[in-house]
Amino acid sequence: MNIKIDIEITPEDFRELMGWPNMQGFQQDLMDKIREQMNVGAEGYDPRSLFQAYVSQSTNSMATFQKLMTDLMGAQSGDARKGD
Repeated sequence: MNIKIDIEITPEDFRELMGWPNMQGFQQDLMDKIREQMNVGAEGYDPRSLFQAYVSQSTNSMATFQKLMTDLMGAQSGDARKGD
């Protein structure tokens, strides 16, 4: 039996349905800050320093997620061996 469901939903509605936060305000604030620093001048402007905190958090959370997936796959393959 095959069941096919088509759902038409906007990205905003999908984000809300999934419980994900609305990042539009954050993104706008970040872009405003970048523009402000660029308008001050290129001297002393280091874009890496602006994104450093966000990048380090992202890489740490990605590493944690990858470890979780690896552990789950290891546990799953261990369960399969016990069943044999």
